[in-house]
Amino acid sequence: MNDKVLEKLKILAESAKYDVSCASSGTSRSKIKGGIGNTSGWGICHSFTEDGRCISLLKIMLTNYCIYDCAYCINRRSNDLKRATLSVSEIVELTIEFYRRNYIEGLFLSSGVVNNPDYTMERLVRVVKELRLTYHYNGYIHLKSIPGASRELVNEAGLYADRLSVNIEIPNEESLKTLAPEKNFKSIFSPMRVIQQGILQNIEEKKKYRHAPRFVPAGQSTQMIIGATPDTDKDILQISSALYRRLTMKRVYYSGYIHVNDYDNRLPVLKQPPLLRENRLYQADWLLRFYKFSVNEIVDDAYPNLDLEIDPKLAWALRHPEVFPVDVNRAEYELLLRVPGIGVKSAKIILVSRRYSRLGSAQLKKIGVVMKKARYFITCNELPMQTINELRPENVRALLINKPKIKDSRQLTLSFEDHIP
Repeated sequence: MNDKVLEKLKILAESAKYDVSCASSGTSRSKIKGGIGNTSGWGICHSFTEDGRCISLLKIMLTNYCIYDCAYCINRRSNDLKRATLSVSEIVELTIEFYRRNYIEGLFLSSGVVNNPDYTMERLVRVVKELRLTYHYNGYIHLKSIPGASRELVNEAGLYADRLSVNIEIPNEESLKTLAPEKNFKSIFSPMRVIQQGILQNIEEKKKYRHAPRFVPAGQSTQMIIGATPDTDKDILQISSALYRRLTMKRVYYSGYIHVNDYDNRLPVLKQPPLLRENRLYQADWLLRFYKFSVNEIVDDAYPNLDLEIDPKLAWALRHPEVFPVDVNRAEYELLLRVPGIGVKSAKIILVSRRYSRLGSAQLKKIGVVMKKARYFITCNELPMQTINELRPENVRALLINKPKIKDSRQLTLSFEDHIP
C-alpha cells in the first residue's frame, strides 16, 4: 500500500465513522472453489453477526466529496475539511489485501454523492461486482444505497451485496427539508421499496429455481439521527414499527446526534451526544422486534418519551401493576415476556422446565432470570416476596434505581439493601 492510498484511507475511514448501521448479520455464503473469504469466519472484533459472533469490517467511504449541504453532516459541501476519493480498483485492492492479512472479514462501503446519485451508485456497484466476479470474494458486503439512484442500479447492487441500506437520517420530513433541503422522503423510500420488491421476488424465484441468484440475502437496514430535531421517541418508534412491518427490514439503527458543525444555527448545541436516549431506543426497538410489544404500549401521548432512568420494559410494568404478579408456573409465553428480568431465552426455558416440576426462585436464577428485577413481578413455588401491588410502583422504582422514596417503611418486610440490584 503506497503512502498516497494510505493517506486517502485515513481520511475516508474517519469520514465514515458517523454511520452506525454496519452490523453484519442474517446471511451465510457457502464455500466456492477458487474463491476467497466467507461470511462466517473469525477476526478482529468490530461488529456483531446475528448469531452473536464478533467480526471485523473494513468501514470506508468511496469519497467524502458531496454535492449536498446537509446541516448535520461532517462531509457537507460547505465544510472545509480534507477531501479524498478512492478509485474502484483501490477499494477492491484494499479489501482483498486487508482480508489476506486477516485484518477484516467483510466490507461496509458508503459514499458521499458526487455529480449525481446514479454516477455515485454506479461506482459503488462496480466495486462489489469486481470483488465478486474478478476476485471471487465470498465475504460479507454491506453497501449503502444512494437515495435517488435508479431502480436498475439498485437491483444490480442487490445481486452482489449481502445487505443494502438507505438512511432516513431525520425522522420527520419537515425537519429533513429544513436541515437537508436537497433531500426528501421520496428519494429515500423509493430505493427502500425497490430493495423490498427485489427481495420478495427473489424469494419466489428461489422456490421455483434452486440456483436462482440471491438478492440482498441479509435484507436491508436504515439509520435515524437522534436529538438533532425535536421529534419524540414516539415519533421515532412509530417509523421503526412501520418499517419492521416490511419483512425485508432487518434493523433500524439509532445514532445520537453529534454536534460537528458549530456554525449552523439550525441545529441544537449539545455538549455530548444523547447516548442514554440512544440506548433506551435500542431497548425499545428490541421490545418491538422480539417481545411482542406495540409502540403504544412503550410510549403514548401521556408518555411520548422513554424514561431515561429505567429501561422501557420496566417502565411499562410499573405503569401496569394490574398485570402482576405473574405465576411463572402457569403464565403463557407472551405474558412471561412482559416480566422485567425475564428474556426471550429464559421464557422459553421456563415453558419447558415447568413441565417436569414447579419452579422456585433457585431454579429461576439458574435458568437466567434476573431475580433482582423479577422478584417484584412474579410468584413461583416458594418465593416469599412482596410484589409490586404490596410495595406500590413508586417504591419498586425507587428500590431498582437505588433512590429510596418510601414514605412508609412499615410496608417493607425486607431491608433496602436486600433489594439493590
